[in-house]
Amino acid sequence: MNTAFILNACLHIHAAIVAHEADIESLDRAIGDGDHYINMKRGSEVAAGMYNTLLPLPADEALNKIGMKLLSTIGGASGPLFASFFMSMAKTAQQNGANTPLEIAAAFAAGVQAIMQRGKASVGEKTMLDVLVPVSTTFTTLAAQGKSSQEIAAALKQTADIGLESTRNLIATKGRAAGLGERAIGHLDAGAKSCQVMIHAVCDLMLKEADA
Repeated sequence: MNTAFILNACLHIHAAIVAHEADIESLDRAIGDGDHYINMKRGSEVAAGMYNTLLPLPADEALNKIGMKLLSTIGGASGPLFASFFMSMAKTAQQNGANTPLEIAAAFAAGVQAIMQRGKASVGEKTMLDVLVPVSTTFTTLAAQGKSSQEIAAALKQTADIGLESTRNLIATKGRAAGLGERAIGHLDAGAKSCQVMIHAVCDLMLKEADA
């Protein structure tokens, strides 16, 4: 994982978030407070806009600076959570490296763990984790098995889809839908949707680079 890939991933994530505006907004209107899309668009736009500034930096420094910027630009609860994700990834990458698939998976896992700690939640409690935790587990397992980047990317996209669908019958205890109780059943969560969109964007970039 080099800085150029990280920053290209930010560009792809922003484009994907914008492309899925209607989906994310409709889900948020159903069981949320209606501001999730604009918050995610703001954050992804800021990260994408840091491309030229961060390109000369090592990967761990770039990740850390993205996290610090997101802390002050994404509104709502997502800002601190995604900031913790990037800064924890940065720390792990700086300490252990992020060159092999297994090292990258470890950095991703550290980021997901940071979200869990910051949000004081786990799978089934905060719906973004119903996407991110299974993706992290799959990533670590496949990287340890020595699977190719194409195989990993394809599996992570499928895992993200399954994680998103699992939120349809979930009664969230934390986050936007926490106060709805059983009224949330039958609805996909906007936060899980945006995470699925981001995972797809990064995996599509992985596949594109592998085919180049």
